[in-house]
Amino acid sequence: MATRRELSTLQKIALHDGLVIPAHPLALNVDRQLDEQSQRALSRYYMATGAGGIAVGVHSTQFEIRDPKFNLFEKVLRMASEEVDRAQLDRPFLKVAGICGPTEQALHEIEIAKGLGYDTGLLSMGGLSDWSEAQSLERTARIAEQIPVIGFYLQPSVGGKAFSFDFWKEFANIPGIVAIKMAPFNRYQTIDVARAVCYSDRRDEIALYTGNDDNIVNDLLTVYRFQVEGQSVEKRIVGGLLGHWAVWTHKAVELLAEVKKARLNDQIALDWLTRNVEVTDSNAAFFDPAHAFAGCIPGIHEVLRRQGLIKGTWCLNPHEQLSPGQSEEIDRMYRDYPHLNDDAFVKKHLAEWLS
Repeated sequence: MATRRELSTLQKIALHDGLVIPAHPLALNVDRQLDEQSQRALSRYYMATGAGGIAVGVHSTQFEIRDPKFNLFEKVLRMASEEVDRAQLDRPFLKVAGICGPTEQALHEIEIAKGLGYDTGLLSMGGLSDWSEAQSLERTARIAEQIPVIGFYLQPSVGGKAFSFDFWKEFANIPGIVAIKMAPFNRYQTIDVARAVCYSDRRDEIALYTGNDDNIVNDLLTVYRFQVEGQSVEKRIVGGLLGHWAVWTHKAVELLAEVKKARLNDQIALDWLTRNVEVTDSNAAFFDPAHAFAGCIPGIHEVLRRQGLIKGTWCLNPHEQLSPGQSEEIDRMYRDYPHLNDDAFVKKHLAEWLS
């Protein structure tokens, strides 16, 4: 295989400063075929919001794109990459490819992603629950030889696996790991990752990102401080790589900018705690924890459909639909938290993105 791709200096600086990286959905038509116009409009929307990257081929893009009967993995990654290249943005922007499966599958997906100009791979550990920690570390090291890797701690309730502190310490020591997305939806496990990175000699080379949709704002505000060999070491969760940020993305960019300002001034006011509850409540409407997250992808789609960015909530798996009462919960989000949506921003630019 070719030598490993490297992030540019500006990309590294941006990654460590903190970025909004939405997980890119898949736009389908009523026949459950790819809707290329809407798919490209979504990529344009995310760039226009000021997001610092997009993650494609991840859960929100629907893992079924890898199924030979759909054969959409390469096509969807190519379309997003083309839109980013066409935009010629004047800021660092990360093209993140979702990578999953056993080692050989993951390496094959990396080759596709590298060929399409992707900057880094978000490496899922999902579906490998019978693997030992040593096997998972070996797989990670092989992937990291090819492309900068963003690690991914996925909650066990949706196919992930609990890993030990020692695992994450060894994980952080692998050359080529540039960030870790923490999405265990669990405070104990989130602290394990933050502490493990602090104990690693590569702590300054790894950016921490939240995927904890149930605690986004608090994650972004918290300083993680640990005593390492008698020295106080601190890390922050600097940004987010989130399915939640696939909707109302312009407001998410504003939110992260406000958080950075508050961090700089050490002004963490009590109303931030209320903001965290508001964001978590809206995530519950979109991601459907009331039904074990069954409606999480259709929930994202429903918001984008209401905005006109996509035409419907259809998924490749016809069994994935909005759960009972989920649409009404999204209605409540619009009613209770109107300051969180970016409908006006989308309305202003929608025709341009769809053209």
